[in-house]
Amino acid sequence: MLEMKFVKEHLAEVQQNIINRHMKVDAAEAVRLYDKRNELLRSVEEKRRARNENARAMKGKLSQEERTKLIEDGKELKRSIAELEKNLEETETALQGYTSAIPNMAHPDAPVGKEDKDNLEIKRWGTVPHFDFPSKDHVELGSALDIVDFETASRVTGQKFYYLRNEGVFLELALVRYALDILTKRGFTPTITPDLAREEIVEGIGFNPRGEESNIYTLEGTGTCLVGTAEITLGGYHAGELIDGQRLPIKLAGLSHCFRREAGAAGQFSKGLYRVHQFTKVEMFVYCTPEESEAMHHSLLAIEEEIFQGLEIPYRIVDTCTGDLGAPAYRKFDIEAWMPGRGDGGEWGEVTSTSNCTDYQSRRLGVRMKTESGNRYLHMLNGTAIAVSRGIIAILENFQQKDGSVRIPEKLVPYTGFSEIKAREASNRSNFLI
Repeated sequence: MLEMKFVKEHLAEVQQNIINRHMKVDAAEAVRLYDKRNELLRSVEEKRRARNENARAMKGKLSQEERTKLIEDGKELKRSIAELEKNLEETETALQGYTSAIPNMAHPDAPVGKEDKDNLEIKRWGTVPHFDFPSKDHVELGSALDIVDFETASRVTGQKFYYLRNEGVFLELALVRYALDILTKRGFTPTITPDLAREEIVEGIGFNPRGEESNIYTLEGTGTCLVGTAEITLGGYHAGELIDGQRLPIKLAGLSHCFRREAGAAGQFSKGLYRVHQFTKVEMFVYCTPEESEAMHHSLLAIEEEIFQGLEIPYRIVDTCTGDLGAPAYRKFDIEAWMPGRGDGGEWGEVTSTSNCTDYQSRRLGVRMKTESGNRYLHMLNGTAIAVSRGIIAILENFQQKDGSVRIPEKLVPYTGFSEIKAREASNRSNFLI
């Protein structure tokens, strides 16, 4: 969250930022409640001091008349303090509702816009493939190669779930290990995180665990949620802690399942593996000083590029517009891979995001750094190393071959144990051997 002192002193800028993000939050009302809360705090403290003075006076030598008056004064102070404390609690609850909804400030260079079409392309890498045969999308390829089964999953679990089979299993494991090996060489601590988190951690990271528009699965009666990303559990790892500044930066690589309701998601761009309710992801998360967070953000983007260049997948980078940032992000870069089966003739599809959330999440989670000059909130950043389901889409569609097989990128072969995936006869579909 933003510091309310900052919101009050920069109200016009905060209001414009809310407009730029196409959000609806009454920052002026938040300031009014902030001032009311502060006034109530002062009144409560004054009444408490008066009560203490009254108690001390009661211990002295008093006439009956003086004692009676002090007793009456004490009763009145007790009543007024209780009333003020109730008012203060209600005001603080209302204020919390507003402050938690005010988004982070956006980077001055973030493009102003409403949705992904307003994102600014800043780089392209690789060559978009041109096939001399009718190309297929990943749904057709996955079925023909017997590595992805949507039909059975829809019967067993429901829509937007899938089974991976045969080489598809080893392809997922290969992508995970490939990404983790790169990250460990870059100083990240490999971590397998829980798939559940407490609701207060989910909210602290900036996700809404409740409501029709929430993307989070909440487990009723438990106070916990299925995580939509390891960003939640990695960000919650140091919640409430005071971290020695000498330990920074702390770099974590989290492997987890990700569960998303995908409320309202539909259309041809959401088919197959692109938008599913459960998938595997390796996430990068960094705790660092405010002074190094911008450079660290570009470092995370460079690692994402290294991963996809190693996979030989053409991509572009976009600077995400204000309306598509989400509340916690100060700035966000997306990598979009070329997906030949997307749309009518191929289209870019998001495969990674990396966000600098500055101190927005650390304030909500109570994560501070201890320095010689005092304690202060540190900065928190996140980035996708590999979202496996979308990585599989890009590999299947970009490396498909005329005979229906799919080539495996050279960097992945040591991890998969095979260099291509071939279609097998229906009678042999259960006889996969490396």
